[in-house]
Amino acid sequence: MTSKKKCLGIIYIIISAFCFAFMNAFVRLSGDLPSVQKSFFRNFVALIFACIILAKNRVPFRCQKKSNIPALLIRAGIGTLGILCNFYAIDHLVLADASMLNKMSPFFVILFSFIFLRERLTFFQGMAVFIAFIGSLFIIKPTFSNVEIFPAFLGLIGGMSAGAAYTAVRYLGQHGEKNPFIVAFFSGFSCAVTLPFLILDFHPMTIGQFLCLLGAGLSAAGGQFSITAAYTKAPAKEISAYDYSQIIFSAMLGFFLFGDIPDLLSIIGYVIIIAMAVLLFFYNNLWHNENK
Repeated sequence: MTSKKKCLGIIYIIISAFCFAFMNAFVRLSGDLPSVQKSFFRNFVALIFACIILAKNRVPFRCQKKSNIPALLIRAGIGTLGILCNFYAIDHLVLADASMLNKMSPFFVILFSFIFLRERLTFFQGMAVFIAFIGSLFIIKPTFSNVEIFPAFLGLIGGMSAGAAYTAVRYLGQHGEKNPFIVAFFSGFSCAVTLPFLILDFHPMTIGQFLCLLGAGLSAAGGQFSITAAYTKAPAKEISAYDYSQIIFSAMLGFFLFGDIPDLLSIIGYVIIIAMAVLLFFYNNLWHNENK
C-alpha cells in the first residue's frame, strides 16, 4: 500500500469523524422529538443517497448470496437498535460523553469478530478491550444516585450494537456483498421498522427541527460514505485510531452550541479509551507485526 493511499485514508476517516460529530449535534439541536422520529429521517436521507449510488454504479438491489440474508438482517436490526440508543444518549448526555460511548464500537468489533468470525484475539487485544470497558465506566459512573446512568448505559449499548453491526458488515464484505447495497438495505430496513411508530406517535415539527433532521441525515450520509472511502484506501488497523478525532469535534460543538463541559471522571474515561485505541493502533501496525 502506498503512503499516498494511506494519507487519503486518514483524510477520509477524519472527514467521516467530522460529519458524524455534526450529525450528533444536529440530532441534539432538533429538540425533544422522539428518537424513533429522528432515526427515521436520518436513515431516509441515507437511503436516498445509497439508492442513487446503486443506480449510478448499476448495482442491483439484491444480495449476492442467499446465505448472506441472516447477516444482512443482523446488521440491519442491531444497527437500528444502536442508532436509537445513540440518539437517546445524545439527547440526555454531554455530547462528547455520548460520542465516546458510541466509539466503544471498535473494541466490540474485536470481541465479536473473535466470538462469531473466529478471528484471532491476542492477550494484548483482550486486555485493551477490558481496560477500554473500564474507561467507559468512568463516563457512565454507575451509581444509583447518578440520574444520567440510564442514558449512559443506553449509549454503551449503542456502541456495543454498532460493534456487532460492523462485525456483520465485515462478514458481508468477506462474502461478496457490495457496500452501497449493505447501506441501502440497512437504511431501508430501519425506515420500515420505525415508520409504524412514527405514524402512531408523530410529533409535529417546526421548520427549524425539520432542517436539523435533514442536516443530521446529510451529515450521516457524508460520514457513512467517507468512512467507506477511508477503508477502501487503507486497512482499518492502520487508520482506525484517527476516527477518535470525532471526540474532539463533538467536545468543541458541545461546548459552543450547548455549553457542555465534561466532568473530571468523564475526561479520565476519554483518556483511557483513546489510550487503548492508540496502543491497539501501534500494536496492530508495528509491535505485533514484528513479533510474527
